[in-house]
Amino acid sequence: MLERMTVASPYAPALARMPVSTRVLDLAGSGTRVWEYGPAGADDAARASARILVVVVHGFRGDHHGLEPVIAQLDDTRLPGARIVAPDLPGFGESTPLTATHDIDGYTGWLRELVDTVRAESPEARLVILGHSFGSIIVSAALAQGLPADDAILVNPISAPALKGPRGFMTRLAIGYYQFSAAVPEKLGFAVLRSGLVVQIMSNTMAKTKEKPLRRWIHDQHHRYFSAFANRSVVLDAFKASVSHDVSEYAAGIAVPTLMIAADKDDITPMAAQYQVQGAIPGAQLVVLHDVGHLIHYERPLEAAAAIEQFLAS
Repeated sequence: MLERMTVASPYAPALARMPVSTRVLDLAGSGTRVWEYGPAGADDAARASARILVVVVHGFRGDHHGLEPVIAQLDDTRLPGARIVAPDLPGFGESTPLTATHDIDGYTGWLRELVDTVRAESPEARLVILGHSFGSIIVSAALAQGLPADDAILVNPISAPALKGPRGFMTRLAIGYYQFSAAVPEKLGFAVLRSGLVVQIMSNTMAKTKEKPLRRWIHDQHHRYFSAFANRSVVLDAFKASVSHDVSEYAAGIAVPTLMIAADKDDITPMAAQYQVQGAIPGAQLVVLHDVGHLIHYERPLEAAAAIEQFLAS
């Protein structure tokens, strides 16, 4: 198979200025690969001196690369003393699967272990938990279950059942696609799940930008990282979790200051649902970005980072 030509990231120069290290943590039976960004993530002494600890949880079928454009903007000049921890979800990217089922309970249990581990290394740091898309559901569920944090940030939160979203029909088609992948023999099902055609259709649907170089890069990112999962069971279980739950289930139980960053052209969650969830989370702030959809992290990371910086400074 020919390797894909590299498409240059428009955010690469900013990311290149940030120190980054990586390691594997044993969490809930998963060998979880984590990346740590910023001077405060360089070694044990630096971690101990961190002033802000940001743990980011990516979305369904992605990996840590998806949130790097936002991370790249949160350098030490904007968030002094920040340590940013970005894991690959268990079963995705370079992380091995959980020993438990890859459902909401499985992922929230894993997140609690991750937070316990990294917070012990930065005991004086302000802890911020950020979740994007499916990650917003995991983060919200964990917070409602008592995960200790100082602040929460939800980017493109799934604030209503996916089947009731603006593109509920597309979600039902996706369910059929995953059901078919589960019904056929494993080798064929795995190939169907990793279909480049399906990835391209998904990418075309979600990308709203008209800038051709940016669209090419977004499509390249999806083709590179959207099919990096361990096995068929992992992705099918995670998909079921992603369409069976949403942030609204957990909103009233979130007791920390919360920032929601939503998009007015999100195909998964309508703005009306975002306002409803904002009202259900005590004191939540909502920033709405216009002319963008479910890919804020790819298309509008500068605005997302600015909103995060302002929220954490307030």
